[in-house]
Amino acid sequence: MDDSLLKKQIYQAAFRDKEALLASLTGEHKDDYKEVYESRFEMLGTFLKSNRLVAEPDAQRYLQSLLDHIVSVNPELKNFSIRLVFSRDWWANAYSVGEGTLIVNAGLLVRMKNEAELAFVLCHELAHLYLDHSGKSIQRSISTLKSEKFRQELKRLSRQEYGAGAELDKLLKVLAFNSRRHNREHESEADFRAAAFLKATGFSGYGAISCLELLDKVDETPLYPSLNIQQVFNYPDYSFKTRWIKKEAVIFGQMQGDASGLTAAEKDSLRTHPDCQKRIRALEPLLSPLPEGNAFVLDSMMFRKLQERFSLELIESLYQEEEYARNLYLSLGLLQSGRHRNYAVYAVARVLNELYEAQAKHYFGRVTEKENRTYDEDYNLLLRLLDRVRLNELAELAYYFCLQYRAEMAGHTSFEEAWRKARQNMDKHTS
Repeated sequence: MDDSLLKKQIYQAAFRDKEALLASLTGEHKDDYKEVYESRFEMLGTFLKSNRLVAEPDAQRYLQSLLDHIVSVNPELKNFSIRLVFSRDWWANAYSVGEGTLIVNAGLLVRMKNEAELAFVLCHELAHLYLDHSGKSIQRSISTLKSEKFRQELKRLSRQEYGAGAELDKLLKVLAFNSRRHNREHESEADFRAAAFLKATGFSGYGAISCLELLDKVDETPLYPSLNIQQVFNYPDYSFKTRWIKKEAVIFGQMQGDASGLTAAEKDSLRTHPDCQKRIRALEPLLSPLPEGNAFVLDSMMFRKLQERFSLELIESLYQEEEYARNLYLSLGLLQSGRHRNYAVYAVARVLNELYEAQAKHYFGRVTEKENRTYDEDYNLLLRLLDRVRLNELAELAYYFCLQYRAEMAGHTSFEEAWRKARQNMDKHTS
């Protein structure tokens, strides 16, 4: 349960820092910087006011205590205004917004082994803040866009009758590439500073290595074990239809192997966390002399408790955001795992009904998505099924799923409401 007062306090602190930053601006490109900083805060403010932000007191106290511990043994961080928060976002990531707000996604926390890994992530994001990587990136972009060379090139293209669009696209790609290259340099620099921050904390330095190993494989590793779509949607009185997932043409190659048609560099560019193996090799000499340290320093019980709670929060957040395909995928994974069974059964039944409603009212494309080569194979199979399933078949899937769990879920009010809706939808196609 979020605390509205805590949520307001976090937003107000970020707003004050933004206003102080704007007040400090001087120089030739002051208005350009102001526009960028206002735009950045607009995006941050939207997040801080949304349900994606976790403003739950216990979670915030735990996160703040971990931040306080890191700062207390790294005095160079004490003069920074820092807000550290959790988000309910499902993907495995953490990031520094640049003005003092650090965000850790639920999808990252639930995959971690211990506090040492979380501490390294926080040290890494604090390093970005300490080294002002966001500010330097903004400065570089504005300097480039305002440079005489860039202006002359734009002027030349504006006089060019043919091919100007293609050349402008090429020019912008060069700018984007340079930005990406510098950002990767920032990651390496942040790793080295993070290792220095981590060294004083009492946490195991090897948490950094295991964390980077986790991030290296996170795009190819589903949150839950392999999902058997045919088994999930095959019932005694309603058989699975192979045409739902039959691969009729090669749409996307697999990400692994030569069949993908992608170079190693292209594969790396699609990763959420590129260069991890290179980063590990660079950090190992720094970390190997460190003492073993501790996997947990603050509160192992709270860490595990938050992991369990976030495994549900990220699913619920997807439902609230109407990302029904991803919600169904993770709800099925949770059900298959055997954890939080009652919630998982209800979540699957609920979203199947919502998908039926979306298809019946012609907004199905808004709440689902298409197959994509960056998604894991099981998710793509589910997306293929959702793309091909007919309205009456969605009603049947929801009905027979609920029927299968009806006796087990007797007395669970929310499930019984989903079961009632599934029967109503089924009746529309059988009456």
